[in-house]
Amino acid sequence: MERVAFLIEATGERIGAMLNPENLTFRRWAGVRPQRLASGTVAGSGADDPLVLTGGGTTELELDLLFDVDIPGSTIATENVRDLTAPLWAMSERAGRRSAPAPVRFVWGKTWNLLVVVAAAAERLEEFSAGGVPRRSWLRLRLLRVDEEAFDRARRTPPGLLHRPDPGRTTGDRPVGSTASSRAVDEIAVLASDRLDLIAARHYGDPGAWRGIAAYNELDDPRSLQTGMVLRLPPLNRLDAAS
Repeated sequence: MERVAFLIEATGERIGAMLNPENLTFRRWAGVRPQRLASGTVAGSGADDPLVLTGGGTTELELDLLFDVDIPGSTIATENVRDLTAPLWAMSERAGRRSAPAPVRFVWGKTWNLLVVVAAAAERLEEFSAGGVPRRSWLRLRLLRVDEEAFDRARRTPPGLLHRPDPGRTTGDRPVGSTASSRAVDEIAVLASDRLDLIAARHYGDPGAWRGIAAYNELDDPRSLQTGMVLRLPPLNRLDAAS
């Protein structure tokens, strides 16, 4: 077994684990597809159909990992091993929603240092306490490599010019409601890992709606959200007007 670590980009947490290198699978899908027309796939004259290069592709890493509350190297101190695996498990659930996936850095020695997203997870729990708390987890992860240059560019790109909301509008016409799609207005508290595009995807199903949220809240710098600050989420019929 080899010692590895996962660095959660959004929170700065470090999670230590042990890796079984005999079960590591590194897989690559090139960015190609069969050539198609409106009527269907174009048949080739040989044994294989003609292919079209689409660019990009996908690089996948599959790992079998051991997490244990007694393994050193984690910034999370706990007696429940699920506190260690929960951040990674949550990323697989997040990838199933329409929000942008959160990256995590996989580090193994001096050779492996990859920015990835969690595409799938399967967990087997062991070493339960008398109260049913697990202390050990065998976790199989399927990770997809992230293009770090593209990720850094997206993170550094400043938001576009924001349009201010109507100066004649006052906060008195913004009652607190239950959902962003209703005629009322939600209030939410910003979490440590939140960004405006993630909030927009979570509440409106559209990351691009961050501009309307920023304008509605009159944010001078939409990139500088403070944990715990309260944001108002306008209903859909006022979201476009805000941006």
